[in-house]
Amino acid sequence: MATGEEKAVMVVGIDESEQSTYALEWTLDRFFAPYAPNYPFQLFIVHAKPNAVSAVGLAGPGTAEVVPYVDSNLKHMAARVIEMAKGICQSKSVHGAVFEVFEGDARSILCDVVDKHHASLLVVGSHGYGAIKRAVLGSVSDYCAHHAHCSVMIVKKPKI
Repeated sequence: MATGEEKAVMVVGIDESEQSTYALEWTLDRFFAPYAPNYPFQLFIVHAKPNAVSAVGLAGPGTAEVVPYVDSNLKHMAARVIEMAKGICQSKSVHGAVFEVFEGDARSILCDVVDKHHASLLVVGSHGYGAIKRAVLGSVSDYCAHHAHCSVMIVKKPKI
């Protein structure tokens, strides 16, 4: 918890999904834009770039040749995600956010970043997967809700 002049830390996990964009916009609208420039939180916006080898999946003939291309693509995607987040912050006149990209599994990365910055709140979007898809793919929000050492807010985009 923050003391004295320090602000509490909020971490927002982002990816390239529509749900992630919605969660960031929703958070900025409710926790930052109304309080400008005296935000109640120090904001860290974090993207977890998958490891190229894990993104390729099964190893086999030709895998070594494909990995550099996949890694390059993942780096470009991470840059686009961060630029998108910067644009959203700028459009809402939210300044001073720290943008970070780490390589690895999003679940572990977000929990590690929470610990690193002593965050009070972690915000993640919800993809709205059903039980079977969530069990097969794994849910970042579910994992973080059970393992992050802070409160976790899962923002779900309404179905219209």
